[in-house]
Amino acid sequence: MIRPRPIRAVLLTASALTLLTAVPGAVQAQEAAMAVPPLQYTHRELPNGLDVYAMPDPTAGTVTVQVWYDVGGKDDPEGRSGFAHLFEHILSRKTVNIPYGQISTWVENAGGSRNASTGQDFTNYYETVPPEYLETMLWTHAERMARPVVDQAVFDAERSIVKEELRQRVYAPPYGRLGRFVIGDNSFDESIYRRSVIGSIEELDAATIDDARAFHEAYYRPATATLIVSGNFDPAQLDRWVDQYFGDIPNPERPVPVFQRPAETPRTQPRDVVAYAPNVPLPAVGRIWPGVEATHPDAAALDVLQGILSRGQNSRLYQRLVYTDQVATSASFGANTMEEDGVISGTVIVAQGKSLEDAEAAYDAVIADIRMNPVTRAELEEAKVEIISSELRQRETASGRAFILGQALVSEGDAGAPDARLAAVQAVTADDVLRVARTYLRDDAVVRVRYLDESQRPEGVPEDSWRNPAPVPTFVTVPPAILPPNELLPEGQRMAPPAPGAARIAATPAVAERTLPNGLRVIVAKSTDLPIMNAQLIIGGGASGDPEGRIGLASATANLAREGAGGRTAPQIAASLESLGAFIGAGANPDVTTVSLSAPIASLDRAAPIFADVVLRPDFPAAELERQRARALNGLRVALRDPANLAAATLNRVVFAGAPYGAPNSGTAESLSAMSRDDVVAHHARWWRPDNAALVITGGMEPDAAFAFAESAFGGWTKPSVALPTIDDRAGQATAPRVVVVDMPGAGQAAVAVAVRGPDRSDADWYPASIANAVIGGGSGGHLFNEVRAKRGLSYGAYSNLVTRVDGSLFAAQTQTKNESAAEVVELVLLEIDRLTREPVTDQASTDRESFVLGGFSRSIETTGGLGGFIGDTVTLGLPLSELQTYPERLRAVDPAAVSAVAGRWLGRERAYVVVVGDAAQFIDPLRAAHPDLVVTKAEDVDLNAADLGIE
Repeated sequence: MIRPRPIRAVLLTASALTLLTAVPGAVQAQEAAMAVPPLQYTHRELPNGLDVYAMPDPTAGTVTVQVWYDVGGKDDPEGRSGFAHLFEHILSRKTVNIPYGQISTWVENAGGSRNASTGQDFTNYYETVPPEYLETMLWTHAERMARPVVDQAVFDAERSIVKEELRQRVYAPPYGRLGRFVIGDNSFDESIYRRSVIGSIEELDAATIDDARAFHEAYYRPATATLIVSGNFDPAQLDRWVDQYFGDIPNPERPVPVFQRPAETPRTQPRDVVAYAPNVPLPAVGRIWPGVEATHPDAAALDVLQGILSRGQNSRLYQRLVYTDQVATSASFGANTMEEDGVISGTVIVAQGKSLEDAEAAYDAVIADIRMNPVTRAELEEAKVEIISSELRQRETASGRAFILGQALVSEGDAGAPDARLAAVQAVTADDVLRVARTYLRDDAVVRVRYLDESQRPEGVPEDSWRNPAPVPTFVTVPPAILPPNELLPEGQRMAPPAPGAARIAATPAVAERTLPNGLRVIVAKSTDLPIMNAQLIIGGGASGDPEGRIGLASATANLAREGAGGRTAPQIAASLESLGAFIGAGANPDVTTVSLSAPIASLDRAAPIFADVVLRPDFPAAELERQRARALNGLRVALRDPANLAAATLNRVVFAGAPYGAPNSGTAESLSAMSRDDVVAHHARWWRPDNAALVITGGMEPDAAFAFAESAFGGWTKPSVALPTIDDRAGQATAPRVVVVDMPGAGQAAVAVAVRGPDRSDADWYPASIANAVIGGGSGGHLFNEVRAKRGLSYGAYSNLVTRVDGSLFAAQTQTKNESAAEVVELVLLEIDRLTREPVTDQASTDRESFVLGGFSRSIETTGGLGGFIGDTVTLGLPLSELQTYPERLRAVDPAAVSAVAGRWLGRERAYVVVVGDAAQFIDPLRAAHPDLVVTKAEDVDLNAADLGIE
């Protein structure tokens, strides 16, 4: 997995700190104290150089194990861009004692999750598992460090998978090339960071197995690694295990290759880049300036500058380009700092019907203003509060805290950096912001980018007109491996992994419920001791209540409610919330509308009245409706040029046809254009009522305080005298399965989506169906992942979900592949949909998949948002709150016979609906040979308003 270096944000401290912020109000500023609890760890270094950080938390229900290596994209050898990322994939697959793919299998069968990522400065590998599997995970990391197997089969498979990842992340999305290639190549000139971490197809194809063995020998060793363990464990026992499994791993005698850093020539002249690419639905604009490394004294001021310009709806760029001038559908600015250098960049997606020149001029005017004039006190303090509150949320889990520490170590080489960085942000002044704006956002150092559709490329202009004219540096050459390659031992000679220890059971949060006199259910579950809270108001109806010709109305109403309420304008709401470190979100799914508030508890007394106004007293200004309509239309234009998005929307219509579930939640160009303010007001009056809603509160609030908040905010919400509205037959009658191909010429990848209808949530079949889905496509242990990715390298990932709604469920599988292999992948997915109807599920498979599903549940409810989401689902689906306790019991009670029986009743390829979106010319013949009755339509002809998509 590529982990793009995140825009540098403030990390949390190793000591308790308090941020005092001036919060603007209608009359006067108010002071709010936001305490940041300490980030605690211990550190030791083994004689072989391995750094070990321990972050015990006896209240956690899991333990996270992370190993960070001091090698990343900047260390890719000459002619081998993307190699560190390729090797990240290789290292996780096989060792002398571990067969291919077994690590992922062990992790998932333990109820855990695992992944890895590569940035310019690092490669990390990490798992989160129940505490009793800590020793097992440590052993697997020692195996990968000391005894990996890099053979031709592993190399070929992982290279194919990485190429599919590149297609999925870069070639398929409308703006994938803009970020990875165009801005990436022009961010640095003679720099170690010049090349993309994901590399190119050509250089990946040029790589060899000898390169991989040499790379491991050169960079992977204890002295380049940092081990971080965070969560529920015994520190003394951890020390013994670390000594046992890592203490004897030697460092290779040869030193790590040293690359003489090229001397970067300061940019003193602006540069203009015009790039053309397939599938650009709206033109884009970019700006790039040289930045600073993570340890630079100006990094904190650049963090604050970034917040003022681009964080939230009260930011300068959003207010000017998106809200006021309406020349853009989005506008961003970010200061990206890395270990040795940094870059500052911004992008604008130009709104439909607006000129690229006007968008450029507006962006440049905002930048010029912040260079010329000091920011206000309110802007300065708001940016600081947003930085702190964002990081406060990140550190809610043991895993989040480990990532904070790991990122600081690889970027700054200092475990104390988070503390110092937070203090530096607190100390930033308006003069500092003005100084860094003038220092770094210089007109003589900017690269100006225009990103246009391929159809606009003039004759004679090359496809790669975006390439940086500065010569690419010559990178390091890694010496050949000198150690003999490892091989997987015969089964009888392999070392067995350590057995799991005694289970450490985490308590399930207690849930309390009251009903207010107006009928509003209030459900409270304290999920953390951190001073944050989350409230979700769940309103029945959702998109299924959209009237004929007005699909998308529920979503539009939810979004518009935040854009003016209780006499506050949209900018006033944004300014007030963001100054408090709070956020209100809203949206609709097929069954419910949700309005949520996330806030530091210290700010709740001022955020709550705004939340109440949004729900009870939205103004629905006509001007805001027009703004939202334009943004939604722009969003649709972009989303429906992504093969995966279009496949999902098309499949929904294929499965549910003209029933409410068949309509897209976000609406269509036609329905959004027809929507009026009267429609929105009527929808709000009909559905937003206390006896049709439930408020779920999670986080650090005590129950009594949470109930008092609910009563204060919503006790005065009046229950209407008219009866509650109802929705009949949301899913409709099942239609005949079919195969639909949506032709998108030039698509960078084909998206494959397959679905079969499943049981109601209240049906006894649902629990076995959940296990059946996990067998088919749950995580990397599912059949789909194994057949499509692991065995054949045809996709970056292939998964399925049991999508559960008020009216039934849906076994839904999805994957993406290169266009020429689409027909093969469709057949593989259908074989797996059919397989459980023919092959009985074994006892071991059933047990393993139960552990996988329950592990996901346990990790989810460790977070404030995840716990609230599970409780919210019980409300939506009409389940008792006791489901939080009984859900694990009912899943464990499922036996293999029940899974097989459910598969026989619900699954089978003859029941499957199939949609493929891609460049049909590359796959239509073999797909038609297998499915003679398939229908084909052009992407631009798909009519999501119509039950038949306009193709019958």
